[in-house]
Amino acid sequence: MQNPKKGTGIVEGKDVEIGKDVSIWNYVVIGDGTKIGDGTLIGSFVDLGKNVTLGRNCNVQAHVTISNGCVLGDNVFIAPNSSLLNDKYPKSNYLTPPIIKDGAVIGGGVTILPGVTVGEKAVVGGGSVVTKDVSPRTVVAGCPAKKVMTLEQFEGKSADFLAKHQVKP
Repeated sequence: MQNPKKGTGIVEGKDVEIGKDVSIWNYVVIGDGTKIGDGTLIGSFVDLGKNVTLGRNCNVQAHVTISNGCVLGDNVFIAPNSSLLNDKYPKSNYLTPPIIKDGAVIGGGVTILPGVTVGEKAVVGGGSVVTKDVSPRTVVAGCPAKKVMTLEQFEGKSADFLAKHQVKP
């Protein structure tokens, strides 16, 4: 652990590796064998299971559950109240955790089911239930989540919205 900023009420398992310049807010549970990459921010009331891997510069906001064995790449954003699940037939003892690739964005209140891969720079709209793999640079939304646009279309809409409201990106 190098220079982590830690809040109160953090429960940390055995053999946890925390990179440099990590911030962990209040009441976070970190399971055994979990690895947290440099520059990652973890919000309050987050539950990280055992053997979870978080890449560098991730932002995991409040009230997120990341189940045992899940893997997040670098620069992943997960909005509040989202869950990454790992057991298709609880309690089966055969875990198939999701994989979230570099630069993916997961909206608020999203559920990602076991065995799903969310591709590089994909975006999952808030409230979605992801039941199948998400292709890179694709935006999905709904229950079940389906493709709604490309990343380029999403970025264009975002830029138009920010310009309309005179907000600088």
